[in-house]
Amino acid sequence: MKGLFEGKKGLILGVANDRSIAWAIANKIIAEGGQCGFSHLPDRPDDEKQRNKRRVEKALKKFNDDYQPEFLVPMDVQNDDDIESVMKMAGDKFGKIDFLLHSLAFALPDDLNRDTIETSREGFKMAMDISAYSLIAVCNAAKPILNENASVLCMSYFGGEKIVPGYNVMGICKAALEASMRYMAYDLGPQGVRVNALSAGPVKTISGVGAGVGPMMKMYEHVAPMGRNITLQEVGESGAFLLSEMAGGITGEVMHVDGGYNAMGSPGRLANMLA
Repeated sequence: MKGLFEGKKGLILGVANDRSIAWAIANKIIAEGGQCGFSHLPDRPDDEKQRNKRRVEKALKKFNDDYQPEFLVPMDVQNDDDIESVMKMAGDKFGKIDFLLHSLAFALPDDLNRDTIETSREGFKMAMDISAYSLIAVCNAAKPILNENASVLCMSYFGGEKIVPGYNVMGICKAALEASMRYMAYDLGPQGVRVNALSAGPVKTISGVGAGVGPMMKMYEHVAPMGRNITLQEVGESGAFLLSEMAGGITGEVMHVDGGYNAMGSPGRLANMLA
C-alpha cells in the first residue's frame, strides 16, 4: 500500500530531540515514505562535540538504527545567508520540495520568567525575529523550490490567542506568527502552496518545559472536553496531515490539537471539583 508521503520530499526545521514536536511530525512523514532534509541549531565554534548536531542525529536514529537523513545541516534562522544556503542545498538535492515544517521559537529565559510588561527591548526583538519573522524569511527563501500544491506548516500555541499566564512574551510572538502565516497563505496561494499553523496543547518538549507547561498539563486534564492531555503522537499525525495532500483545501488556518480545550468558555468539570 502506497504511503501518504511516497515520492514526496521536504524540509524539517526545528528538531531538537526525540521529544520535540518536529520530530513527531517527521517520524510520521518518514514512516509514510517521505524524504526529509533537516536543519539543526549551529554549534559553537568551541564545541568540539557538536552537541546540537548530535542531539538531532540521536533523535533521527529513533526512526531506526539505519536511518540516514537526506542531509542534516546547521542553520541560524537570524542569518539570511544561512537560510539561503539550506534552501540551495534542498534545491540541489531534491529539485523541488513538497512540504516544509517550521518548528522554530526562542525567547530569553530571563524574559520568559518575568511579567510580560517587563520584557526587555532586545529580548523582544530576538524573540520576535526567531519565533515569528523567521517564517516569513523561510517562506521567501523557499518560494523558488516549492512545488505546486506544496504545504508549509508552523507551530503555534493557544497563548497567542488568549492570555496564558507564564507564557508571557512568547504569546505575543505566537500571535505574530499566526498573522504571518495567514499573509504567507495569501502570498503563496497563487503558486498553489498552502500555509497553516498547528496549535498543540501542552506537551513535555524542551520549549514547553521552558514555558512552564507542567501546571497547564494538569489543568487541561480537567478542563478539556476529552478529559485528558494530547499525546506527542497525536500532534505528529495531525501535523503530517496538514503537510499532506489530504489537506489540499486547507490554508490560512490554525488547527487546534488540544483535546478541545480551546473550545471551552468556562472551567468545565474543574469548576465542579472546586465547588
